[in-house]
Amino acid sequence: MGLINAIKNIFQRNGGAEDVMTAPAPVPVMYPVESSKDSDADPISDPTGWLLDSGLAEVILMNTHEIKLMCMFGYALLNGYKLYPKLPANCAASYRFISLILANTGGGILVPIFINAIPVSLSDTYPIVIIVAYLIHEFYPMIREVIGLSPVFKVLLICMYECNRAFVLVKLTKAASAAIAPSEFDFAVFGPIFCGAIGGCGGAFLPLSKGLDPIKEGGLAQPMYSALIAATCFHFFMHTSLSDGVIEPVKKAQLVIAVSFIIHNIYTTYFTGAAHGHVSAEKKKN
Repeated sequence: MGLINAIKNIFQRNGGAEDVMTAPAPVPVMYPVESSKDSDADPISDPTGWLLDSGLAEVILMNTHEIKLMCMFGYALLNGYKLYPKLPANCAASYRFISLILANTGGGILVPIFINAIPVSLSDTYPIVIIVAYLIHEFYPMIREVIGLSPVFKVLLICMYECNRAFVLVKLTKAASAAIAPSEFDFAVFGPIFCGAIGGCGGAFLPLSKGLDPIKEGGLAQPMYSALIAATCFHFFMHTSLSDGVIEPVKKAQLVIAVSFIIHNIYTTYFTGAAHGHVSAEKKKN
């Protein structure tokens, strides 16, 4: 009997061992596999990045000091082309020089006075460029005839002129927005817009003895209303949800403003009667 009980105990242990050793079948684990397309994608998507991915954008935004000097020189040269026919015939050389300075830096003088900043005419760059443009207009007056007769040269100057004007407008609008404290709204609304508009066309109102004569008969000129519209759009774009998620919104807005300025200036110069009417009126006046 003792032998039989021992054999039973052995079989019971083996059966329990089989119960203990029994385990469920392994379950396969699925791991996600990245495709080559997803692995090569950029972590941040910029749908408007193509605006800044060209060499032309570098020129329009004046990203280098050399390009900035070139555009400032074109700006001063074209301003002299517009200014000299309006000056009195026998005026002094100093009067012509100061008039050219005011025509080029009018907005950069008025707006810094409004926001308690340093006028741009006190920097070293603008006086150098203006002096060179003044000497060219004084000793080589034929340059004005070349500008008037050569559409290619004039369009090139218009492009440099408008790139610099867009740069100044954006810079002064941002400076005014940072300097003017908001009162009724979450951000200052009208002050930066006015400063940006004046920055884009302030030279038309200087010297201040002109008063409102520049808009007395013909209303707002092309640089005036284009600067007002651009300053309004830029200011609301930067301070509303329109710029949410936009990478480098200031540069892209400045690029769009400069291109729109160039297109509008070329259109009003060559495809409307405004420019021809202005020239004929000046001839009758003289």
